[in-house]
Amino acid sequence: MLKIKRVVVVSILVIIPLAILAQNNTNSPYTRYGYGELADRSFGAGRAMGGLGYGLRSNKQINPLNPASYTGIDSLTFIFDFGVAGQLSWFDDGINKEKHMNGNLEYAAIQFPVHRRIAVSAGILPYSYIGYDFGATTTSSENLSYTERFTGKGGLNEAYAGLSIEVWKKRLSVGANAGYLFGQISHNQILATDETNANQTARYQTLKVNDVKLDVGVQYTHPFSANESFTLGLVFSPAQKLNATSSDIKRNGSTVDTTIVNQAFDIPHSIGAGISYVKQNKLTLAADFLNETWGQARYFDTKGEFKNRIRVAVGGEFIPDYQSRAFLSRVRYRAGIHYSNSYLRINDKSYNEYGASVGVGLPLFDNRSYLNVSFEYVKIKPETKKLIDEQYFRFTVNYTFNERWFLKSKVN
Repeated sequence: MLKIKRVVVVSILVIIPLAILAQNNTNSPYTRYGYGELADRSFGAGRAMGGLGYGLRSNKQINPLNPASYTGIDSLTFIFDFGVAGQLSWFDDGINKEKHMNGNLEYAAIQFPVHRRIAVSAGILPYSYIGYDFGATTTSSENLSYTERFTGKGGLNEAYAGLSIEVWKKRLSVGANAGYLFGQISHNQILATDETNANQTARYQTLKVNDVKLDVGVQYTHPFSANESFTLGLVFSPAQKLNATSSDIKRNGSTVDTTIVNQAFDIPHSIGAGISYVKQNKLTLAADFLNETWGQARYFDTKGEFKNRIRVAVGGEFIPDYQSRAFLSRVRYRAGIHYSNSYLRINDKSYNEYGASVGVGLPLFDNRSYLNVSFEYVKIKPETKKLIDEQYFRFTVNYTFNERWFLKSKVN
């Protein structure tokens, strides 16, 4: 019991500073709009399998994408999971090319059973990222030179606590995550004709969010045999108006033109569905579908800033020989692909995202804990050549500590 308490305390000490210490993991100019780049919220195995998880169910991994999955843990196990990521990005506007390197502490979470049919999880993970700094100098037809610069930073995070109940033994589980969505976003635009403030115009938008968020999920597992099963998962997150404080300040020289506060901001209805086929300790095949109604969401009191978003992912995991003494035979080999359209509307245009990922789960200790490594390539394909072409390579490492801590030792 003392061992459990110590690691729970250590886990909390890691989780709490995560939101404070985390840095932006993007330099994308597309994060100039809306809430920025939406984060990949999958952990470990799901990250290397295309970022899926609605139908995944495991006793070795935490899967916050579907809170019904928590009862997949056995009654003697405690799991602590945290991940870090690095990203190399390339940008091309048809004239100039740039590349940037970013790194980020991504997430941390714990999970453990409280009853043979009830399990809980808690953690912190990103919701969106913003990070950009770009600009250009232009000469007008009147031979007047001016510089326009755009900068932004911040993002939203979610601290969650989840509960899952197995209502039909080894068949049907339901669950819910109660999340606390928080963070601050800043978008700045400055136009200057020279170094004097008198000829400078600027716009400063800020948004601070503090609100609750709910996700509910269900998973049904149908066994084909003692070692093979099929799982169907569904997750629903309701739309809501955010508890947000905002300002939109426009400045012309030394004169402040307008200040707008307390506008309406929404997050959308979200429905996710996933399926998986599992041959225990050998093979996993899975697919996910997500639909988000961003087109109905308000941003600074305005609808129409966003468009509905879908995301599709498929992936798999293969283990050559789980019981082999050879290390490479016990490694979990993973791969996946995904597609999504952006929720952003940029001058009535947008972009699509295509990604492919590979990864491995390296077994540690007694084949329960894992060091998960994934490599992901993503291509941002704009709908028009006037938008920036972007691609990035992301490297993610997460450590999953999985131990039998609730088992009493026998004394001879």
